[in-house]
Amino acid sequence: MTLGVLVGAAAGLGILLVVARLTALGPPSLADRVAMHLRRPALDAPLMGGGVSSTVEGLLSPHVRTAAVHLERIMGGGAAVQRRLLQAGGTLDLQQFRMQQVLWSASFFAASVLLSLAMLAGGSTRSPGLLVLFCAGMAVAGVLARDQALSREIRRRESRIVSELPTVADLLGVSVAAGESPSAALERTARVTRGELGHELELVLNDVRIGSGLVHALDAMSRRVSVPAVTRFVDGIAVAVERGTPLADVLRSQAADAREVRKRTLMEIGGRKEILMLVPVVFLVLPVTVLFALYPGLAQFDVITP
Repeated sequence: MTLGVLVGAAAGLGILLVVARLTALGPPSLADRVAMHLRRPALDAPLMGGGVSSTVEGLLSPHVRTAAVHLERIMGGGAAVQRRLLQAGGTLDLQQFRMQQVLWSASFFAASVLLSLAMLAGGSTRSPGLLVLFCAGMAVAGVLARDQALSREIRRRESRIVSELPTVADLLGVSVAAGESPSAALERTARVTRGELGHELELVLNDVRIGSGLVHALDAMSRRVSVPAVTRFVDGIAVAVERGTPLADVLRSQAADAREVRKRTLMEIGGRKEILMLVPVVFLVLPVTVLFALYPGLAQFDVITP
């Protein structure tokens, strides 16, 4: 029975791939003919970072893009998602993110279908309706899981930016104290810095080179990153540049404040995980200590007792 179900599923998948391929071989649409003469790197980028075979990707890409368009119409909130993508580093645009959500949903759905077929073949359940609901729920869970993964990427990037901020502020302060202008200090710091904040400084320099003011470029970085410590850092630089305050002193103060924020954040994390930190002490160290304390007396008691 199980073998028959697996063979039928494989045959159905093969027929589906043949039909999809025959559909893709049809005459190109007007949008496809126009797209051949346009440069669209966002649409031509790999869906999964190059890990998918080029043949399979070329077969599935049109259908994934169509599904991504429908998903965007259903979910909406494109502006908020685009802002979160910028906070995560801006490596994806909105359409690529929706396409990845479609792929995650399809993966979750395929896994749930295989599990449902195995349960039906093994006789674990006799309610196909519940299995259909389970598969639909897993498809929705795939979309939400990709969104949660984006939130984790944002939190990790924000943590790296906060940890890099004191060093960057110190480098800027040393450069300005040595007599360099703010723009030259930013260029030198961006050249010697590796990390998320160094990449953001390069974007600031690009904005300055195309004609944007330094304060406006820094404000754009602050909105793009959306980290409170970076916002305070940018505000301090903007006030110093506009009012003529000694910038080196401001940068040193900003570095000290950033270190205090980092220290306070680590203490808050330690306070939230205090109970978890007690688990090895209570369940590992304490029992061993009690055992070592009581074992000699118990051994002596066995010797004395006839």
